[in-house]
Amino acid sequence: MSEAVVSAIRAGAPVLLPTDTVYGLCADGYREAPVRRALRLKGRAGEQPSALLASDLDLLLECVPELRGRAATIARALLPGPYTLVLPNPARRFRWLTGSRPEAIGVRVPLLAGEARSVLEQVGVLLATSANLPGEPAPRRLDEVAGALRAGCAAELDGGQLPGTASTVID
Repeated sequence: MSEAVVSAIRAGAPVLLPTDTVYGLCADGYREAPVRRALRLKGRAGEQPSALLASDLDLLLECVPELRGRAATIARALLPGPYTLVLPNPARRFRWLTGSRPEAIGVRVPLLAGEARSVLEQVGVLLATSANLPGEPAPRRLDEVAGALRAGCAAELDGGQLPGTASTVID
């Protein structure tokens, strides 16, 4: 199943993945078009920021090399884990994820195992936003994801029941 998810991400399609918190609507974080496609599917405005999800802290620091000093110290203390850190982004990298705040970027390194971890390791970084429509609760199980979102995704990975509390945002 993870091969289909990896192929879909590489093809630029949105996918559904379990994280360490809730199910995520994910897309290739390196490219703007897949991110925009996933955010349109969710009905999310472009001004709202989304998180950059990485398999490990080293990859995250490679993608956003400005995360040094105090920002890196904070990231090393909290990640991997159920946190989204909003950190300085002076070079305005991944601006398709930053919404109306290009000088900051939300980053996550979830605590994953199994197929979900394998997918993330194979594709690098992803856009990650909770797999729910605006105003709806974040899904703890794959079958709680709205039909319209599931239909718009090219692949999905079922990770069973998740904790159900979205990541804590630290800004």
